[in-house]
Amino acid sequence: MGTDDLFHKRKAKSAARLKRREINRAPYAKVLIVCEGEKTEPNYFNGLRDHYGLNTANVEVCGECGSDPMGIIRHARQRYREEKDAGDTFDGVYCVFDKDTHAHYDQAVDTVRRMTPKDTYFAITSVPCFEYWLLLHFIYTTRPYTALPGNSAGNQVLAELKGYMPGYEKGAGTVFSSLVGQLEFAKGNAARALRAAEDNGMDNPSTRVHLLVDFLQNIMVQP
Repeated sequence: MGTDDLFHKRKAKSAARLKRREINRAPYAKVLIVCEGEKTEPNYFNGLRDHYGLNTANVEVCGECGSDPMGIIRHARQRYREEKDAGDTFDGVYCVFDKDTHAHYDQAVDTVRRMTPKDTYFAITSVPCFEYWLLLHFIYTTRPYTALPGNSAGNQVLAELKGYMPGYEKGAGTVFSSLVGQLEFAKGNAARALRAAEDNGMDNPSTRVHLLVDFLQNIMVQP
């Protein structure tokens, strides 16, 4: 078989794979959510996706790239390029990570801000940690969390959260479903806290998770 024949066969197979993807995908945006950690955040967004009946071919959730923010960004960029090369580009890529004790947090936020294509990559950050977003399902608080000897800021939020969710464990698969009844309350608290942080020129505490949640809630009706 000649080289030209092999090329045309490969091209035909790629076209067939792309066609199958298009058939499986629903007629709304295709997005990638790359999360810090292998369980807590991915489980949360998988739960959200299932609750709203979103297509897994449209909303890909990944948590297998470690906890370092720059590692998350590298994985996000790689997946974007893979899908672009396959002719099935993501419309949006969301990098979900915490500040807490990560040395490369500021670098990661700045990197996402400068990434291209413009308005494709988004940093969905939480300061100090994702559990602050969960805590906002119960109360509104803007008390800063500062690391203490032997007690990180993230652990302090976790302890406070367990006061409202005694059975909470990182990585639990039912967190979204158990909190969905308080979701709109949490979104309002998060938006309010983010405004307060920005007005004060600080980020502790704050979260942008509500922005991604709101996007996913409305993804089916967005232009």
